[in-house]
This record gives sequence, structure tokens and C-alpha cells, in this order.
Amino acid sequence: RGSRMLDSIEWDLEKLVGLVILKVRNLDLNTKPVVAVLLGVVILFVWYCYRVGSEQPQALISVSGQAQELPTCPNGYLVCQLPNGTRCPHRDGSSKRLYQNLQEYAKRYSWSGMGRIHKGIREQTRYLGDRLTIQKPKVFFVPDLPSTPYFPRDAQRHDVEVLERNFPAILSEFENIHRDFGNGSLPKGWTANATGTGAWYTYYLYNKGVCLAPNCRSCPRTYRILSCLRTFINSNVFGNACFSVVSPGTFLPSNYGPTNARLRCHLGLKIPPACELVVGGEPQCWSEGYCLLVDDSFLHTISHNGPPEEGPRVIFMVDLWHPNVAAAERQALDFIFAPGR
Repeated sequence: RGSRMLDSIEWDLEKLVGLVILKVRNLDLNTKPVVAVLLGVVILFVWYCYRVGSEQPQALISVSGQAQELPTCPNGYLVCQLPNGTRCPHRDGSSKRLYQNLQEYAKRYSWSGMGRIHKGIREQTRYLGDRLTIQKPKVFFVPDLPSTPYFPRDAQRHDVEVLERNFPAILSEFENIHRDFGNGSLPKGWTANATGTGAWYTYYLYNKGVCLAPNCRSCPRTYRILSCLRTFINSNVFGNACFSVVSPGTFLPSNYGPTNARLRCHLGLKIPPACELVVGGEPQCWSEGYCLLVDDSFLHTISHNGPPEEGPRVIFMVDLWHPNVAAAERQALDFIFAPGR
């Protein structure tokens, strides 16, 4: 059916162009110059629409001065070919793939409420370009969302209160899984991440929308707490929940998160005095037992400038939905960016 519709559209365009050309040939340009100019403009407009509609977007990167096509991954991501893969930015090289996912979602459910998602897919090149800006998510930008580096607690009051109320249980389970760090090797379940200086380790319960069962079994109370959160992102690749440990003398270079559709909630577990988070040029400090809501699609850095005897900075990090992303939009993003699509 789709191919018949495409053939019909192409035939109608060819017929329209042919008709306009025939009319132009029959015009008396000496008596009707204005009409001739207008018809010429129409011809150029039709030709432009035809070219734009028939072009296939290609993902290109400049390597040694030559443009090369990059292989695409699920959800339209690009395979990053930089050596530092941990904090490597992903570019959306195939908005066509995302649009196909949106069309598939709309066939199953509805187009209702998809205006911002559709606009975001259509204008990804504009939002994710190479321009220098303080906010530039790496993967997907939802337009027309209120933006600020830090959000007040009331933005996600229920989930913030759940996490803060369970601070002792979460801290206790962190101490249980952190005991094995003294033997010199990376304990099971932990991940070492690239940093500018120092060391940064994470212990994921959810990683890019996927529950890591062995880690969740090691932290059963924390896992149950996550199930009590109303806005936890646990069904698409933008959702994570993890313990994040930054050692003294560590600096995490400037970075952008993947999307502005989420808020990253930091629950302070162990916070030495010389630690700092800078988001969108605004510095902030964590507090033990309290949450900080951050839009990490803004340029951000983290530093721990304390001496070794102060110990690491430890937070529990959970990705929550931006409060202004509607329920229909959340469902669509879960579908479009589902793990493994």
C-alpha cells in the first residue's frame, strides 16, 4: 500500500510539473510577464519540494578531511568511533528511523499529543547541530519544554520525598556493596568510567532502561524503593538508576546528557566538603540525605577537590521524567527509544 501511495505522489508531481511547463510554453510573455514569473516561481517551489521529499538523510563525519558514512544503531544512534567510548557523544544520524518508529507508535495508539515529539524528530539537525550552546542534548531534544539547570523539589515532590525518606536504607545497601573496594581490583557489578583526572565508579541497578538483575538482587530494598517512584524512567534508553562514586582528586570534563525529557535526581549519600557540581554555569553542592534535581542536557561538570582522607563523594542517581512531558509523550518516547529497538 505504501509503495502504491509513493508511486501515486511521484506521478502527481510529474503530472503537475508537466502541466505547468506546458502552460508556460503557451504564454505570451510580452503581454503576461507577471504571470510568467509567478509560474516560474511555482515550478521552482514544486521542484524544491520534490527534491527535499525524495532525499535520504545520511550520517556523515569528517575524518582526515573526508566525509565518511557512519554505521547506524538502533533508535537512529550512530556508532561512536572515538577512543573514549564511555562519555562519547552520540548523534542522531537518522531522523527517518525515529519518524518510522513514531509512525508505528501512532498506528498502534494515536497521533494525539504527538505534536512536540513530531517537531523534535523533524528538526533534530537544528537542535543537535555543532553550534555552541549551554544546552544541547546528545540524542533527542523535545522542543518547547521549560528549561533550567536546576529544578525545585516541587517539580517531582512525591519521588523526592520517597527517596529522602528511605535515605538510611539506600546508604546501608551502598555500604554493603562497597566493602570489596579495598582489595585493589574492581568488584563485581561495578563499572569504571573515563575521567579527566581521578576515578569515577558506578553500580547500576538500571542501565539505559534495562534492569541488571544481579545488582538488583544485591540491593533489594533500593530496588523496591525504585518501584515506588511515580516518574522513574525504566522503559527506555534514557533511564538509569545507579550508585555513583567519585574519588578525591577527580574532575569529570564538561558533558551533555542525552535528552531534555528527563531530570536527573541526585540523592546525597556521602558528601565531603570540597565537592562541586556545575550545571549551565551555576555551581551547586549536594547535601547528605537530600535530593538535587538536575537537567543534565545542560553543559555540566563534577569535581572532588578534597584530600584522600575525606573519602569519595557518593550519590544515588535516578532518572525521572521532566514534569512537563505529558503522559502520551512519555508513552511514545518509551516506544521510540525502547531498549533494543
